[in-house]
Amino acid sequence: MTGGRLFLLRHGETTWSRDGRHTGITDVPLTARGHKRAVAAGGLGVRLRGGADPALVLCSPRTRARQTAEAAGLRVDAIDARLHEWDYGAYEGLTTLQIRETVPDWTIWTHPCPDGEDAAAVGARADDVLATVRNELPRGDVVLVGHGHFTRALIARWVELSASDGVRFAADSASWAVLGDERGVPRADHINLRAAGRDYDAP
Repeated sequence: MTGGRLFLLRHGETTWSRDGRHTGITDVPLTARGHKRAVAAGGLGVRLRGGADPALVLCSPRTRARQTAEAAGLRVDAIDARLHEWDYGAYEGLTTLQIRETVPDWTIWTHPCPDGEDAAAVGARADDVLATVRNELPRGDVVLVGHGHFTRALIARWVELSASDGVRFAADSASWAVLGDERGVPRADHINLRAAGRDYDAP
């Protein structure tokens, strides 16, 4: 591959992510454990990049993402509003089980969010982000710091699947995905990589 790879870092744990509440526009900070895991993720990211500094770091405007980038030791070049989490609309703050009380079998990947985004809208936003990324990759690695569902949609669109196929990829809190290519064919090199050991697992 000529140039760099795309590194996606999901923010660390918050009280809402810990409890399975859909967190889009609500600005929830990291928990103490979330901060520790973000620090550990930063060390893992350095190793994944072979010690090289990224050419570009873009971060979601949400506090939890910005705190994660700082704890991970990343120098953020720009806050990019396109990296915000899926807009859950009327389902903001609810768990999947709560939503299914009125919409059986609901998932973010298959159903709309009233007053929010659907998978097609998220996919279009992901494509816009990836167009920017591809222009920057000739300079070196690009790091995006963001959120779980949008990260999974980004992975799906990178490998030329629909945004709804993000369901096929995991993105736990404070985890990395690494995206590259093989002779010009987009490839997922690593998915859901988390730092191991005491620093990551400590409460």
